[in-house]
Amino acid sequence: MKPVERSIYSKLKETFKPIHLDVLNESHMHNVPPNSETHFKVIVVSNDFDKVPLIKRHRLVNETLKEELQQGVHALSIVTKSPSEWESSNQELTESPPCRGGFGK
Repeated sequence: MKPVERSIYSKLKETFKPIHLDVLNESHMHNVPPNSETHFKVIVVSNDFDKVPLIKRHRLVNETLKEELQQGVHALSIVTKSPSEWESSNQELTESPPCRGGFGK
């Protein structure tokens, strides 16, 4: 793991004690230099999200990662689920859309 990816993983693991956690560096899908750490997708499955509205879950994740978001992480795709939601889902990642080159091109 690279430094930013490791930091994101550690903070989410410590904060939410997830039963499932994926941190995916999607920077390679964008117009950034090789080995960048600017675009991420996280999947966090935690009891902490049980009966918590989606917008509040995302706010909790954003708050946990505020340092990374202020220091170079340009995009963060967030998937949050409670364990029961995860169990009833197909437990597969949806593929992120291709980069459109910035500015909605």
